[in-house]
Amino acid sequence: MASLATALGLRAPALPYLITPNYAPAYMSLHFVLAYCVLAPRHLKQIYGIDHNVSPREDLTKYGDAAVKAGKITPRQLAMMRRNESAHANAIENYILFVAAMSFATFAGVERELVNQAGLVYTVARVVYGFVYVFVDQLAWSLLRSVAWWVGNISCFWLLYRAGGKLNSV
Repeated sequence: MASLATALGLRAPALPYLITPNYAPAYMSLHFVLAYCVLAPRHLKQIYGIDHNVSPREDLTKYGDAAVKAGKITPRQLAMMRRNESAHANAIENYILFVAAMSFATFAGVERELVNQAGLVYTVARVVYGFVYVFVDQLAWSLLRSVAWWVGNISCFWLLYRAGGKLNSV
């Protein structure tokens, strides 16, 4: 089995016949879990006791301000839960681009090391993006969120560009 450094194209394989694995399916699975489970806004709403299963998408709109007035949560906690909802929505929106880029690059025959590198860059960018979006409420530090968003998307566009190059070189 190839080492992580080999899989990312940072080192040549020890044996010439060793095939570098393509981690695209693992990255896509990881980002599904990140988008739909880790960043799911219900977790924070359950922790703070304002989760209603009848219509959970309307919890913060219907019950958020009332929970602040009742002293159940602080305005800062409500703002964090609203940012969490936005981070969740953005992760779902960007998941489509990521899956398309990884799949297209894989099927076009882009080198596995490059697919793995782009997947790692996207993963780091999206983890930073999600963390900063949910937990940072200061303008200066929130700019890091925009940088992470662009880094993640550029890694996808770079993969699409490489895939297009492979398809047009045949």
